[in-house]
Amino acid sequence: MSTSAALDHSHDHHHGPAKGITRWLFTTNHKDIGSMYLWFSFAMFLLGGTFALVIRAELFQPGLQFVDPSFFNQMTTMHGLVMVFGAVMPAFVGLANWMIPLMIGAPDMALPRMNNWSFWILPFAFAMMVSTLFMEGGGPNFGWTFYAPLSTTYGPPSTTFFIFAVHILGASSIMGAINVIATILNMRAPGMTLMKMPLFVWTWLITAYLLIAVMPVLAGVVTMMLFDIHFGTAFFDAAGGGDPVLFQHLFWFFGHPEVYIMILPAFGIVSAIIPTFARKRLFGYDSMVYATASIAFLSFIVWAHHMFTVGMPLAGQLFFMYATMLIAVPTGVKVFNWVATMFRGSMTFETPMLFAIAFVVLFTIGGFTGVMLAITPVDFQYHDTYFVVAHFHYVLVPGAVFSLMAAVYYWLPKWTGYMYDETLGKLHFWLSFIGVNLLFFPQHFLGLAGMPRRIPDYALQFADFNWISSVGGFLFGFSQLILLFVVIKCVRGGKKATAQVWEGAQGLEWTVPSPAPYHTFETPPDASLIKAQ
Repeated sequence: MSTSAALDHSHDHHHGPAKGITRWLFTTNHKDIGSMYLWFSFAMFLLGGTFALVIRAELFQPGLQFVDPSFFNQMTTMHGLVMVFGAVMPAFVGLANWMIPLMIGAPDMALPRMNNWSFWILPFAFAMMVSTLFMEGGGPNFGWTFYAPLSTTYGPPSTTFFIFAVHILGASSIMGAINVIATILNMRAPGMTLMKMPLFVWTWLITAYLLIAVMPVLAGVVTMMLFDIHFGTAFFDAAGGGDPVLFQHLFWFFGHPEVYIMILPAFGIVSAIIPTFARKRLFGYDSMVYATASIAFLSFIVWAHHMFTVGMPLAGQLFFMYATMLIAVPTGVKVFNWVATMFRGSMTFETPMLFAIAFVVLFTIGGFTGVMLAITPVDFQYHDTYFVVAHFHYVLVPGAVFSLMAAVYYWLPKWTGYMYDETLGKLHFWLSFIGVNLLFFPQHFLGLAGMPRRIPDYALQFADFNWISSVGGFLFGFSQLILLFVVIKCVRGGKKATAQVWEGAQGLEWTVPSPAPYHTFETPPDASLIKAQ
């Protein structure tokens, strides 16, 4: 096909997508794929939340109430796996697909067919993972960290299907990361230098490198599990000359950067929203970029702070303790910069800003408890208690999940062309805010009092805080149905959104109409006219 014929052919499709189901099956459009990621992740969020409500219903009072201990363990495992790999990560990938081309002035992602493939393998992977609950012996029941030999020697027969599902999820993540890097490095509009990119783009560029570095480690460790189960090896079995602690080293070398994979894009979202509603430029843009890169680097040398109780040598304990404390410095830089951006700003409190401020406050609480856990001697007291559960949920729920909700409210008018219902948005925020604190704050005290995690029953002295926590869990869980209602209502119509949407917003995505056309930036915009963030 000649170049002119190819151009004519592309313009035949300019006015919109294919009709019917084939649009979604075969689409290579970054907006379609981003939307599918977001809807899929929300479905997984509701499913993982349902598993969490089974856990909280069982823990509402002492004694065994609703489910047997084996099924309780399956719920704790599947809740963690579905939330981490099915809800939070795909949601950030969905936002990357939707927003990165708009933010850097690119017509689409660099590798659109791979983009389609990286999404469509996800539903099959999760169908396989969740189907293990219905197999003989039940689903994975060894915790979301699947420590060997608990998972290899004592796990149910369905463990093999779980391993296959993890491989597919890892392949999807690696393809998505390659796509993000190729797009950002090769497809920026003229004038869009690296230090002019929005921070969301920067955080995703760094996150994508993290994904490429650690996902193969996860693939390696689950392959070693597979060999231990089926092929007579003993990588993690002490009876055969292996070492169970080796599993923990390999898992956490993946697992700790994974935590930052789930929070760095959140930093980018909040760094876009706070300047918009404070009507000021982001304070210390350069330092934010360097802080993000520092966090990513340090995330590779702190993994064994999850393992202080395994009998590490003193030098190892000291190294990982100090390295972990060091990571608080660039994180603190970010928090101070967000506060400085708000300081003396002309602030308004629309729903995205409420979620962003809640993120800053509650994520900081999660950061403080993280510093507490970094102190080796006291970690012996906190380890494997509900204090750890409280810590990482404060990072992941009011952290990653609140930032995702902020992003949905912030960019929804750009996606749909309609303004969402602000009253319902604020109702959703306040119920979520109250629910999430009722749910997780009491768990700090449970952990300090000595309640172990992953148990279906507990002593009487833990009853009051567990009751409060369960009430908060149900409040937080059911308030997410308001978000679903707000999004569907907004998609169906409402007050028309302008191209700018928010008065203080800066960036290329606010220069295109709302809703964003199916094909944007067929002629590259001049990004040099956009002010640096």
